[in-house]
Amino acid sequence: MNTTTPSSPNHTPPRDPQFKSLSAQPSVASSLGFGAGTTTPRTPRAMDENAPLLEHVQVDMAQGTSTPQYGGTFAPDTPTRQPTRKSTANWAKVRYYVPSMAWIPNYSWSLLGGDVLAGITVASMLIPQSVSYATSLAKLSPVTGLFAASIPGIVYALLGTSRQLNVAPEAALSLLVGQAVSDILTHHPVPNPEAVGLAISTIITFQVGLISFFLGFFRLGFLDVVLSRALLRGFITAVAVVISIEQLIPMFGLTALHHQVNPQSTLEKFIFLVDNAFTNGHRTTTIISFSALLILVALRVFKNQFPKYWFIYRIPEVLVVVVVSTILCDEFAWDEDGVDILGSVPVQHGGSFARFPLHGMTLRYLRTTTSTAVLISVAGFLDSIVAAKQNAAKYEYSISPNRELVALGASNIIGSFVPGTLPAYGSITRSRVNGDVGGRTQMASLVCSALVLLATFFLLPWLYYLPKCVLASIICLVVFSLLAEAPHDIKFYWRMRAWVDLTLMTLTFLFTIIWNVEIGIAVSVVISLLLVVHRSSKTRMAILGRIPGTDRWKSIAEDEDSEEAAEDVPGVLIIRLRENLDFANTAQLKERLRRLELYGVGKHHPSEEPRRQFAQNFVFHMADVDTIDASYVLLHLISSASEIYVPMLTDLPSPHSAVQIFYELIETYQSRDVGLYITHLKRRVRESFDRAGIIELLGEENFLKDVSTATAKIEQTATRQRAFE
Repeated sequence: MNTTTPSSPNHTPPRDPQFKSLSAQPSVASSLGFGAGTTTPRTPRAMDENAPLLEHVQVDMAQGTSTPQYGGTFAPDTPTRQPTRKSTANWAKVRYYVPSMAWIPNYSWSLLGGDVLAGITVASMLIPQSVSYATSLAKLSPVTGLFAASIPGIVYALLGTSRQLNVAPEAALSLLVGQAVSDILTHHPVPNPEAVGLAISTIITFQVGLISFFLGFFRLGFLDVVLSRALLRGFITAVAVVISIEQLIPMFGLTALHHQVNPQSTLEKFIFLVDNAFTNGHRTTTIISFSALLILVALRVFKNQFPKYWFIYRIPEVLVVVVVSTILCDEFAWDEDGVDILGSVPVQHGGSFARFPLHGMTLRYLRTTTSTAVLISVAGFLDSIVAAKQNAAKYEYSISPNRELVALGASNIIGSFVPGTLPAYGSITRSRVNGDVGGRTQMASLVCSALVLLATFFLLPWLYYLPKCVLASIICLVVFSLLAEAPHDIKFYWRMRAWVDLTLMTLTFLFTIIWNVEIGIAVSVVISLLLVVHRSSKTRMAILGRIPGTDRWKSIAEDEDSEEAAEDVPGVLIIRLRENLDFANTAQLKERLRRLELYGVGKHHPSEEPRRQFAQNFVFHMADVDTIDASYVLLHLISSASEIYVPMLTDLPSPHSAVQIFYELIETYQSRDVGLYITHLKRRVRESFDRAGIIELLGEENFLKDVSTATAKIEQTATRQRAFE
């Protein structure tokens, strides 16, 4: 360390060579990947889960102060206010939890072109889709879909960790809202169904936001790994079928007849279509609908043939069909021929633009809609996190599921302040398009949301003559995307013989089709969670044997012909516990030990005759156990070896009574000559045993260093007994 004092005020202390000046370092934008010509730009380090929160700080050892590494000259006689370490850390945390505070100040204008193009492209898809979801699926005003496609997207752009995720209404989630509205209006008819629909949608969106926010706040983002892909695929496939049947009704012009007959389940609606599509359908509406669908499919196929030509690949086929059909309807007066059109749509719906979501009208439906809100939260998060992870892997950055939940929750909470706004989550398809077109930051979502808001206030009057059956055709096009991956997943599960996943997918599909979407996803979520609990409740353990000619021990092979490791101590069962023991996986520990003792590690049926004899000694290898409920587990172990009933700890009046039972069980061991030895015990677990009085209870001599020591002691004891006899 250089301790030389400057001789004059103008003297500059020598600079540490590792700290270069700002001019010698890459610019902030280039270091973040924002420079021109960069293919995969990166956002600031504060957005990286693995990046340190604190910036590099240069410490002036002579003065005992810390200064940020900004370079430049150092003037000790100039009174400058340096940021403290605490303020730097606090600002780093702000940028971590609010990612927009990191990428907006360092935004590179070289990215603006790609972000604007992505925003325009996604908006051209999103505007007609949102109108379709609101009118055809949610049974609400088109404005509710447009506000849901703009306001939540702005909030997510400020809080989300994914750079390409587009947050807006989804077909499946809008369908759930529509079913909730239809069920309530069916059982409780009211004179003003439009106001009731807005209230139901508002309270559902608010609850969805709260649920997602608290799931992220309490760090429950791991739910995406608990619920399997098979569940999600079965749900999406079933929803695609449900949506297609729902949309075929307006495409055949059967909306009025549908209100009269009022079929409830998807199966009843399918039968309704078969009975009336070709006998009572509206001819002009049918021609317009299927012509629009055919054009949409043809344009999409045509675009995919020319992926290298951006001016062809970027054609917004949905927007083209909407504009052309609106002009043709106005020109040929299709509405006078009985074609249902969008008509006049007031932008200010529900009495005001913004209102606190909890009031008398919405609270009336709070309890009725909670189950729907839970299902939307689960399904929306799964879809969003899949889309976010796909883009994060593709563009090489990390995301945080917990912060994603908080951002999605906040987006829906803010969105619910606009009456009737639909729940908004990320879309796999739109997010993929967003990245492919050139979106590299959430600026693309801000551009998209701004365009959607402009369309809400200025474009809706121009869509007065838009046929509603065309909106249904647009949703049917979305169905093709939802069904695209189902055959691949089914083939994969069949080839891998993943019968549990295939069964779960099938059950989700059937329950959704036969009953409704809520029942389908609820049953599948329960089954998935039960499978997780079932797997976690089975303690992973193995019988150890000695490798011949060595002092090494390993799991004995299930193949009886293998001689790699074998049990060579008669009457001794050596069990290795391969995970931490807690209340979940110790409930069946006694039964699992009994089966290992009598049947070994091979497959067996409980009705078969035992293949082994009861062991006279147990040796437990606990090297893999880091945490353990000592008293509870040991009760199981002792009762397993001695075949004596031990009450649960919750049945005991006090810990002192539990210790007394331990002493009684040890006396029972001595009378039955059943030995119990514990090896490879880690310090933390040993401390738990000591505090519980277990070491004193079993005796220090029963806690040994390793398996070889335990078996040697058992053999010595057996030799002494034989010599004594």
